[in-house]
Amino acid sequence: MPQLPSPLTLPRKPSEPRALRRRRRKESATAWAFITPSVIVILGLSVLPVIWSLLLSFQADDLVTPSRWVGLENYHALSQDPNFHQAVRNTLLYTVLYVPLSIAIGLALALALNRRIRFVGLYRTLFFVPFVISATAQGVLFSFILDPQFGAANSVLNHLGISPQGFLTDPSQALLVLVAITLWSGTGLCTVIYLAALQDVQPSLVEAARLDGAGRLQILRHVTLPSLAPVSVFLLLWQTIQSLQVFDLVYVTTKGGPLGSTTVIVYFIWEQAFKEFTAGYGAAAAYVLAVALIIVGVVMRVVRRERTPRRTKAAAS
Repeated sequence: MPQLPSPLTLPRKPSEPRALRRRRRKESATAWAFITPSVIVILGLSVLPVIWSLLLSFQADDLVTPSRWVGLENYHALSQDPNFHQAVRNTLLYTVLYVPLSIAIGLALALALNRRIRFVGLYRTLFFVPFVISATAQGVLFSFILDPQFGAANSVLNHLGISPQGFLTDPSQALLVLVAITLWSGTGLCTVIYLAALQDVQPSLVEAARLDGAGRLQILRHVTLPSLAPVSVFLLLWQTIQSLQVFDLVYVTTKGGPLGSTTVIVYFIWEQAFKEFTAGYGAAAAYVLAVALIIVGVVMRVVRRERTPRRTKAAAS
């Protein structure tokens, strides 16, 4: 009768020495000691205020007397408030004008500065410098330049034989002037990002297109722009978020005027919370803006996911 093989047994793993376990616990305690202050700061300055403001949006609170729970009344009042509707329209108009123009001008400048020209480094710096200037400083600067009576802009227009303009004091011009100021400062970011992305465009694709007889416009349309698509989606999302949150420039220059023509959502929130002392109403408006930002982010993410498989299929074919 054949003999059955003896079962195989793996040797037991020796238990960790007590000194090693003590050392690991000590390292973990040290790590938590370093990161605990950061965790407390993050919780105290971001998470807790978000939760508190969400609860505040369901209350009637003037920041002085005890708050009163009102449920969805603040949101219902927002839906019927003409001032809020005007702020939404102004914000949407500002976004629709600023975002595509900043991306288009940034792309054009990047294409122009991507060539080997003299003093190209100086030109790149000059176009980026306005971006690092704070919105407050921009507002003060252009308030002097665009002053209807003593500003340099009307002085130049007078020498050209053009009648003086109201600029920031004219309800029909104020929002457009704010868009122009933001373009002056915000286009530099798009230019720099596009310049970096243009460095990653494969020269072999460009050379192959030239050998096939493609001109500059055809190379731009079929080679350069498809390569810049991920960067364009990022800039579209970034610029949209920035334009929906514009506040500093409005506060310094027009304070929502004239006649509410430059009142944007964030300024409306600040005005309701700290000027009218209706903190709960302002918190409700802030959460309407937050939902809008989340929707924008989700839509951009879905669009990017759909474009990625298409580019992969096109490259494979």
